[in-house]
Amino acid sequence: MRRLYEAADAFEARWLADYLLQHSLPNVVLGDALAGASGQLPVNIYPAVWVLEDADWYRANRLLEAFLERPPVTARPWRCPACGESVEAGFDLCWNCGTARDLDRLS
Repeated sequence: MRRLYEAADAFEARWLADYLLQHSLPNVVLGDALAGASGQLPVNIYPAVWVLEDADWYRANRLLEAFLERPPVTARPWRCPACGESVEAGFDLCWNCGTARDLDRLS
């Protein structure tokens, strides 16, 4: 098991973990429950995403790069390539059919 990324908060860590799972890459988030102790602990308590299998490390890094280059939440709405539904910019899955956003071609 290897640490992939230290997130700014639990939301970002879970978002990355879900992104990796969408690409069939097993992972775990550690440290996200420690945020409530912020200010009380003398150590870095940011949540981290860990890759479970060392063999997945390089693939995980490529996915992390793609994740970090994603358009900001302030991007414009997009159209689902499967059902044609208009989806708000902050979502990566179509609310109507569950199809993932095509990050290579934002519409």
